[in-house]
Amino acid sequence: MSQPTPPPTSLPESDDALRLEDYFRDGAAPADALLWWQLERQEPLQAALRALFQGDARVTKLRLWVFLELMALRDARLTRDALNQAFHVLRDEVLDSVLKRLREAELLAWDATAQTYAVTPLAQQLVGLLQPLTADATDQDADLAALLAGVAGAHQLGLLQPAQLQHLLAQLARLREEFADAMASGSEFQLRRARQRFERALTLVDRAGEALKAIIEQAQTHGDARLERLARELGGAQASLLAMASQFNRALQQADRQRVTLGSTGVTTTDVRRWLQAVPQLDALAAGLVSVGLQPVMVAAQELVDGAEAEFERDRPVAAAPEGLPAAVAAPLGELAVMSLPPEMGLMQLLLNGWAEAGHTEQPVAPAVLGGSYARAAYRAQLLPLLGDEQARHLQGATGDMARQPWRVRWAAEQGEVTDEFVRWMSQGALIKETP
Repeated sequence: MSQPTPPPTSLPESDDALRLEDYFRDGAAPADALLWWQLERQEPLQAALRALFQGDARVTKLRLWVFLELMALRDARLTRDALNQAFHVLRDEVLDSVLKRLREAELLAWDATAQTYAVTPLAQQLVGLLQPLTADATDQDADLAALLAGVAGAHQLGLLQPAQLQHLLAQLARLREEFADAMASGSEFQLRRARQRFERALTLVDRAGEALKAIIEQAQTHGDARLERLARELGGAQASLLAMASQFNRALQQADRQRVTLGSTGVTTTDVRRWLQAVPQLDALAAGLVSVGLQPVMVAAQELVDGAEAEFERDRPVAAAPEGLPAAVAAPLGELAVMSLPPEMGLMQLLLNGWAEAGHTEQPVAPAVLGGSYARAAYRAQLLPLLGDEQARHLQGATGDMARQPWRVRWAAEQGEVTDEFVRWMSQGALIKETP
């Protein structure tokens, strides 16, 4: 009997002896996570990205340049002579190597009969992901502009996904935190730099405001609760960003009040600070001044003494006298209402115990979940993550008994039809019994 592969102590670049499940604590990938399930369905796109970015940085830049230039060519069918003419600056063996890599990644299709190349749909999908590489690197708001453009464009085409709204919400939250830190710093220069970026972000969000309103109305019309919730949260984030405009004005006014004019010259402390920031070596300004002794001088001594006397003589508030504890009062009678758990948890434990007594080590998920109604099936499906939960196994009662069961659920990415009165389609999976 072979021994199981020990879990890795580090994350190696490539190790064929390790499985993907070995990187997780429970020995199984999080198939119940929506993002993980979506990544599993995009395996060809991930393979194409690995084919482009694998290897040395110089070779990666060369592959990206050839791929993006190739996608910009307008011919549907490309002969080798046309490619040689388009990439005449490359050596033949280098171009052959890059084209071979693109064919292996299924980004280029070779027609042996016509002796031509053709761009695949996978390449057209990949070029959309690589568009930020050709954007202006000096634009600090390129990330927000790309997210807003993606949300507005996907809405117009009817291809909007909740993940796009989640990414936009996260970016707006990070921007709001960045602007709040700038206002809390009290630095005039940091405030003015943040104010410029804030105004650009506000302009971008305002331009996409019509699209956001249309997304909320469409979600209400089609009854998409998740999309409607995310759209409303996006509207709240937009309103919170708009409310920061007045806070910026107050912070800048506070900085203006702290600015001091030096005599009658018209030079302010802000001008002095800008000049000091432009000086290459600040220590050179103090050359020959360190050895000069400074004598402290007390100014307006009489006024200081008068202020101290008034402080000592002013009336102080009288401290409150201590009060005794109130008299004892009998506690009113009450009732302790204990909420009973639904019977589904106990029935599921009876089913799992029956499978264990019968000697079964693996059973499909469907018999443990389905039955009764859709609401009961959904409740049973939510009980499955309790199996093997490290925090819940120390609890007393039905929840702890459920967590101490030797069974573990393992969902699969595949879905299919089931024979049930209330559920017709569900994810496939299995309940596996762990050995002690």
